[in-house]
Amino acid sequence: MYIFFLKTISINLINTLFCAMGRKRTERIVFENVKVLDAGAKGVSVAKAPDGKVIFIPNVVPGDVVDVQTTKKKKAFYEGKATVIHEFSEDRVTAVCQHFGACGGCKWQNMSYDKQLFYKNQEVYNNLKRIGKIEMPEFEPILGSEKQFFYRNKMEFGFSNARWMTDEEVRSGAEFEHKNALGFHIPRMWDKILDIEKCHLQEDPSNAIRNEIKEFAVANNLEFFNPRAQEGLLRTLMIRTASTGEIMVLIQFYKEDKAQRELLLNFLAERFPEITSLLYVVNGKPNDTIYDQDVQLFKGREYILEEMEGLHFSINAKSFYQTNSDQAYELYKITREFAGLTGEELVYDLYTGTGTIAQFVSKQAKKVIGVEAVPEAIADAKENANVIILLIVSFL
Repeated sequence: MYIFFLKTISINLINTLFCAMGRKRTERIVFENVKVLDAGAKGVSVAKAPDGKVIFIPNVVPGDVVDVQTTKKKKAFYEGKATVIHEFSEDRVTAVCQHFGACGGCKWQNMSYDKQLFYKNQEVYNNLKRIGKIEMPEFEPILGSEKQFFYRNKMEFGFSNARWMTDEEVRSGAEFEHKNALGFHIPRMWDKILDIEKCHLQEDPSNAIRNEIKEFAVANNLEFFNPRAQEGLLRTLMIRTASTGEIMVLIQFYKEDKAQRELLLNFLAERFPEITSLLYVVNGKPNDTIYDQDVQLFKGREYILEEMEGLHFSINAKSFYQTNSDQAYELYKITREFAGLTGEELVYDLYTGTGTIAQFVSKQAKKVIGVEAVPEAIADAKENANVIILLIVSFL
């Protein structure tokens, strides 16, 4: 009797707390034969519900006709997912990556590239003109990238001992030998990692390095990280490549275990002798950012070299460099052209990073001053060129 009474009190208390906190189960609504009208930000497309509200839907293309099940209902909009596609947009293409849809790394692989450029151009225009109320002269179109795949020079991956299971894997009911993953975070889920077999964003040997690290770690029982419990050994992997062929690999460990750390790093050095800079960090903080951490050199040198128009830039683990090297070159050329330098100007390069833009325009200016706050980037910039680098410290 007393047990029943206490149990009743507990259930009533829980119900009262939930009501007080205003927690309500989201009402699921299905809209049928909805035409996708536009593309929004961050890979989400836009449609209109019968009641006039906007619906934000991922993984569909403007022109698709779909059934939508809502996942969130707000005063002015819905969020939902397409459950059935009745008609395919003429702008839809087949995604090349096997992970597309589950992985959040690429948002528009199912849309033709010319349409991607169109909608990105439209987004920038709307942000400036409609939202920002900025009166502009002629609006220059986007300059597309010649490479649609394997163009990034920096990738970061996470380790997890409880990988994200895809819908197909869940439906299969299969038993898996282990649940370790080395890949990308699922969108909006900080603790869920999708295991990646082949990524189309960075040139090889990026995929080979990542896959062999995972295979070696599993075979040698190296612990993959558990972000919720804050335990494990292997935390993150960063790979940087350069147009010069140089490669940087940085492994972040959650705790120090000299024997296991050296076991993995020695394997990497032997298996991939082309790695120019092999680094590691031991980071026991709740977050995995390395900018306040001491990066340790295991083999090679602490930086890799990038080249542009005969200029060489040293890039370390904490350096910022445009992630698409070829497109960075196009950007810098246009920036230099728009500046219209005559050789008499004093140029300020704000957030200069490793001083790439500062160097790039220095031959056509009287003097260049780079402004940067990251000490490691300042050191690199001083190595890279004879420009003045100012350290700006915020007291706010």
